[in-house]
Amino acid sequence: MFKKITNYCKESYDELVHKVSWPTRSELSSSAVVVLTASLLIALVVFLMDSAFQFIMEDVIYPH
Repeated sequence: MFKKITNYCKESYDELVHKVSWPTRSELSSSAVVVLTASLLIALVVFLMDSAFQFIMEDVIYPH
């Protein structure tokens, strides 16, 4: 059992060090900017949809 765990850890380390293609710092930065921009855009769309739904519910369907 212990030998299997040790072998698994060694193979995982070998794969991470020698076989995985890690992004460069500039690739990582540009990907982060894309994710941040998309997240902000989605948050804005959700906010606008929520505001519109709130307006419809409060002022059109159930006015005070």
